[in-house]
Amino acid sequence: MTAAQPRLVSVIIGTRNRPDTLRAALASIRALEGPDLKFEILVGDNGTTPETPGVVAEFGGIYDHTDVYGCPAARNLALKRMTGEFVALLDDDDVWLPDHVRPHIAMLDADPDMAAVFGQVVFADDKLVQLPEDQQWKAVPPADGDVFRMMMSGYFPQVGATVVRGDIARKIGLMDETLIGDSDWDWQLRIAREYRIGFVDARCVLFRGRPPGSSDKLQKTRVGYTRKIFLRHLRSNLKRWKSPVSVVRSYFGAVETYYSYFVETGKSQVEAGHRGVALRAFWLAFTTFPSRMIRHTATDRSVRRALLRAMRLHSGATPDGARRA
Repeated sequence: MTAAQPRLVSVIIGTRNRPDTLRAALASIRALEGPDLKFEILVGDNGTTPETPGVVAEFGGIYDHTDVYGCPAARNLALKRMTGEFVALLDDDDVWLPDHVRPHIAMLDADPDMAAVFGQVVFADDKLVQLPEDQQWKAVPPADGDVFRMMMSGYFPQVGATVVRGDIARKIGLMDETLIGDSDWDWQLRIAREYRIGFVDARCVLFRGRPPGSSDKLQKTRVGYTRKIFLRHLRSNLKRWKSPVSVVRSYFGAVETYYSYFVETGKSQVEAGHRGVALRAFWLAFTTFPSRMIRHTATDRSVRRALLRAMRLHSGATPDGARRA
């Protein structure tokens, strides 16, 4: 009796100037291989770090480089090379967990009409140490089965926990390189609006967070791209919403994550004594979701107190709260 051939999964990674975290990411991929599963590791690089090609070679990956800025340009190099029956993705600073990929393939095997499967994310700090269980969040399928609407209402599936059928990925095509932020969300939305998507309960990826306040600029940039992507998909799929009110609710859901990030950053930066940084975070929360910020300032004591403390800047203080000489 001939042994079954291993399933081939093309793994897409975009990287930029992070050879150390990339090495950990690649090691976590190879650790999942076995007689039943083989990975084709495809790395697109738009950085300038000379060590990166060697890191990819250590793990038998295929390396390509581009000078085009932005994660979608790097990922597209890899997407152009994929040959696998399935396609998975991973960010260069995250790692896969042991329960990834196989449950996705089992679900896809059981339902030939399903195009992709989303798994669970384990949130970690900037050192990749898992956060407490009360800070974890579980993704569950929507009751009506409309994953597209769920995503448009604020669900951003982490690409590191996503597996897509290879033929579907090839039909969807490359990521939009004009979208410096959230190009992966746009790519996943293109799948969700046309095909069925499943969810597995397995913990699939350890997702590296950033210290509060360290990604304000990134999050501000992402808000603009989230709005652009939301409007793009809304225009061509408006019939999925029953009323203007439901559209507004979806939009508010899509920007809620950013608003919450800015508010929590503002509160933590006040406690750390960085009042100028806190004020900037509260301003970004306001520009992201004005009505919510006004309401929270009026009704949420913790927000109001932090904002008032941030506004009590000494006239001679620098943005981080330190006195000028």
